[in-house]
Amino acid sequence: MDEPVSSQPGESTTEKEEVAEEEPLMGFLEEINCPEPGIIDRQMIETAYLEEGQKGEARRLHQLEPVVYDRITTMRLEFKNILRIDHLWMMPNLTKLCLNCNKIEVIEHLEMLTALKDLNLSFNYITRIENLEKLVKLEKLSLFNNRIRKIENIHTLQNLVILSIGNNLIDTVEGIERLRFVSSLKVLNLEGNPIAKQPDFPLSLYVIAILPQLNYYEYVFIKTETREEAQKRFYRELREIEDKQEREIQGLETEAREMAEADRLASSFVEHLDGMQLYDSLWRDDEDGRILMLVGAPAQELCEEYSKDVYELTQQIYRLGLERFGERDEEIRDFNANLHEGQEDLQAQGQRQIEEFLEYKERTFDEMRLKWRELDQRDEDLEQLQAQLDTLTANFEDSLNDLWESLMAQELHLHEAVEESTLNFNRKISDLMSNFVEQAQVIFQQLRDVCSYFADNMTDIVNQFLSTKLARNELNAIPEELQQCVDDREAVLQLVEGMRTSHTSRVDKREDRLAQRSRQFIDDMIMNLNNKEVDRHRAKILEINSFMEMMTEALANLPNELHQEAPSD
Repeated sequence: MDEPVSSQPGESTTEKEEVAEEEPLMGFLEEINCPEPGIIDRQMIETAYLEEGQKGEARRLHQLEPVVYDRITTMRLEFKNILRIDHLWMMPNLTKLCLNCNKIEVIEHLEMLTALKDLNLSFNYITRIENLEKLVKLEKLSLFNNRIRKIENIHTLQNLVILSIGNNLIDTVEGIERLRFVSSLKVLNLEGNPIAKQPDFPLSLYVIAILPQLNYYEYVFIKTETREEAQKRFYRELREIEDKQEREIQGLETEAREMAEADRLASSFVEHLDGMQLYDSLWRDDEDGRILMLVGAPAQELCEEYSKDVYELTQQIYRLGLERFGERDEEIRDFNANLHEGQEDLQAQGQRQIEEFLEYKERTFDEMRLKWRELDQRDEDLEQLQAQLDTLTANFEDSLNDLWESLMAQELHLHEAVEESTLNFNRKISDLMSNFVEQAQVIFQQLRDVCSYFADNMTDIVNQFLSTKLARNELNAIPEELQQCVDDREAVLQLVEGMRTSHTSRVDKREDRLAQRSRQFIDDMIMNLNNKEVDRHRAKILEINSFMEMMTEALANLPNELHQEAPSD
């Protein structure tokens, strides 16, 4: 691979010696004439982009082009004396990023680079692997020659193929087994780490044994006989790791299913309505109800019927929520698909116009270069040549202005269309949600009726219980909490009313929660859509104006460019 392999001194026994060993690894950076230490900023990015690989005419034309950050796919920022990573969010479509040979200590601010496939952080001062979980497309990661002590936080990179982490300070095998979860990993390099230098521990065999997906270790192909030897040598460790991994996978799968179901129910606004949760909540902190239930079997039988009725009605709400969720989800998917299609069509149309204009610009600039050279060489008919140049300049400026008006008109049309579509979508999704809430409210009213019916029946049961005990002169059989009701039957009504109020209040709160969250869902979704469109619109306007400025600047610099070329001619 492309990382140089440098030697590393043996392990030290004191902190002072360890620090002394680290410095030679980075010493070559100190000998390079680097710029002042700093943070990645817009100017650094633009300079690196404009100075990238092209030569000659291709380089000149490249430097005349506008810097459109969305189109940058490769960025090389080596030997820039960078201390901190920042501003890379400006290039969301980066696929390759080279930050090697700097002084970076922390991996940070990379979460927006979800298209990144190749990341080189070699020869820095990084101490910990972190903040990479959003780089879901990453295929190659180089952390060669840093100060990392442990392999961690890499198991989520499901597309990683090559991992180079040699010449660090890793002195433990802990974390290597987590790479088993990266099934795409084929190449691993751990050379130059303290753990690789232990005479009584063959690290290469250990890695080969526990990472069956690897094809290369330290860039050497792993032969079948070597793999078999490794598996025999570390048979016990391999079995333990496999057992632990299997248990973890089962736990993760269970957790993922539970989270997916919880998200689905939450988005349906019927979470905790798929079982007896609502019924159980009715009795929570209901002291009046607890006292009334002391009358015994008749109350228990009534309570069983009550629970069945409440369960059946909550099931109706639950099924209704899932059904309406499916309808809303389909509507949201259709809206997003149509919105994306419209934006893509207009983007393609604008791109064609820009490409046609750039072709016109090259023809015009070539013609203007000829006129300028002819003007420098002639001593007569200068006014005619100047007039022709003025005409070409005026035509170019008019064409540029026409392009600006066309692109702006398209963008404004798209922005207005998106706003109108979002408004219509808001109405439609609000109607769907209102319909769902209204249907659910009908069922919640039935729940309140069931609560009242239960309370009325409970009144009869308690009064009958007390009358029976009085008639039989069994006052001692009346629970102590109900003794007050013997001489004061209004006390029974107060207990029943307290229970009724408590139960219906629980139903009211669950109904209010459903209605409130459904409204909040719409408000948040529409706000996010509007904010996203505002950000997109602003970025597009900035891109168009930036392109115009670049074209105007290119036109203004054309005479100076020709004069600079004159000596070489």
